[in-house]
Amino acid sequence: MDFVEGLPKFGGFEVILVVVDRLSKYGHFLPLKHPFTAKLVAELFVKDVERLHGFPLSIVSDRDKIFLSHFWTELFRLSGTKLNRNMAYHPQSDGQTEVVNRGVETYLWCFCNEKPKEWVRWLPWAEYWYNTTFQQAIGMTPFQIVYGRQPPTIMSYGSTLSKNSTAEEMLQERDAVLITLCEHLRLAQEQMKVYADRKRPNVEYCVGDYVFLRIRPYRQATLWRKRNEKLSPRFMGPYKIVEKVGPIAYRLELPDSSKIHPVFHISQLRKLVGQHENLQPTIQFVNENYEWKSIPEEAVEYRKTVAGQWEVLVSWEGLPKHEATWESYDEMQLKYPTFHLEDKVNLKGGSNVRPLIKHVYSRRKK
Repeated sequence: MDFVEGLPKFGGFEVILVVVDRLSKYGHFLPLKHPFTAKLVAELFVKDVERLHGFPLSIVSDRDKIFLSHFWTELFRLSGTKLNRNMAYHPQSDGQTEVVNRGVETYLWCFCNEKPKEWVRWLPWAEYWYNTTFQQAIGMTPFQIVYGRQPPTIMSYGSTLSKNSTAEEMLQERDAVLITLCEHLRLAQEQMKVYADRKRPNVEYCVGDYVFLRIRPYRQATLWRKRNEKLSPRFMGPYKIVEKVGPIAYRLELPDSSKIHPVFHISQLRKLVGQHENLQPTIQFVNENYEWKSIPEEAVEYRKTVAGQWEVLVSWEGLPKHEATWESYDEMQLKYPTFHLEDKVNLKGGSNVRPLIKHVYSRRKK
């Protein structure tokens, strides 16, 4: 179970909930509107999945806040469903759904190439053709496994004359698009498998080894303004391996203040060579949703832009001083009302190149 995000809004819908059965590979593609809650997703799941197949014995999902919520956890606990969540920064743990997600995106791209905002209109056809497409892994179609028979054949419209031009145009468009889509999904699934196999590392670590952790927490928009982001450190640690969890995952000894799940896929680890020093002790500033907790630490200096707007150079907790960013004075006041800033009245007279004021102000103590 997973979400496909980033789709153009159509009728208020901009997200797809993808649900795939592990045994039969049968899938359901359900449109969602932002903002959605765990309760809304659960109601959609019951209405469109559970009523057809019953409650599942287990659900594999990522660590999205919806799937980690108390409501979601309690609902399926009381229903007798085991919740299995994949490892941090390794969506391939739910690789089946990830492949289907990419297939759905490919389907919709082919369906609505010229009219991308009409993806909701074609989503039921994408679901039908996915479920009636031969799957190499199971040797038949998902439809055949679930219903015990071959899917009914959709008669090709061909060149038959119709007395209704609108119906004729609709059927001709359907035939042309569905033929192309079936082939595109097959090619997309094959390419994803080849790519995933090529990127999978063939290494093994031992308990007691020190490794660097590759983790890129999501930062607020203001922290992504740095032009040298690609040159920023890509690893944290090193951290000690305390347990091997299955053949491809390891549990790390993270700081007590860390809020994130300590089990990581092998692809996110790099072995330390040489002396071990904690070079990037910043993981405690990443919350359980893998978002960077952007807490302003100091207002270093001020400047006035060419447009006449005041900006403040802010250093952030958990980040080195050279990661300080220029932020809008007014936005900082709105987002962090307890963060002490020099009054604008005292800033008059500053140039638009470099400010006259060079004082350093720290956060007001609570």
